[in-house]
Amino acid sequence: MTPLDLDLYRPNVGVVLFNAEGRVWLGRRAGTPGPYNWQFPQGGVDDGEDWETAARRELREETGVVSIRPLGETEGWITYDFPPEAEGSKIAKGWRGQKQKWFAYRFEGEDAEVNLEAHPPAEFDAWRWADLGEVLDLVVPFKRAAYEQVVAAFKAFAA
Repeated sequence: MTPLDLDLYRPNVGVVLFNAEGRVWLGRRAGTPGPYNWQFPQGGVDDGEDWETAARRELREETGVVSIRPLGETEGWITYDFPPEAEGSKIAKGWRGQKQKWFAYRFEGEDAEVNLEAHPPAEFDAWRWADLGEVLDLVVPFKRAAYEQVVAAFKAFAA
């Protein structure tokens, strides 16, 4: 197997937000038909931005959440390729997929802190608390292998 050319993968962060009961925050992607339209917050890293700053920014922009405490982060890269049928600006810019670093945080606020309109346009149109493993059946299939790695990395924080 040939090693990945990581320069072809867009730098990206993901966040798994755990509540006090060890359940995780899932968002339903706005304008995306089911059944595979739920995921964790994730997004690109700005030039010169460090990974954790990017993770906190993406979480705030996509969920409105700021009341968090760090629990852990993944080591090395977790990657996935965009599917051939995918279209959009990321592929147009020549990205093959995304290389990700994931962060786990404990949510220390109240559910009312969640604001999906915190940074328009909204990424998500609904959200809920779920068991960590549930996401594997709800995330778009091309991200599933990456999410399996994330679930394995953070299972110690789950209910």
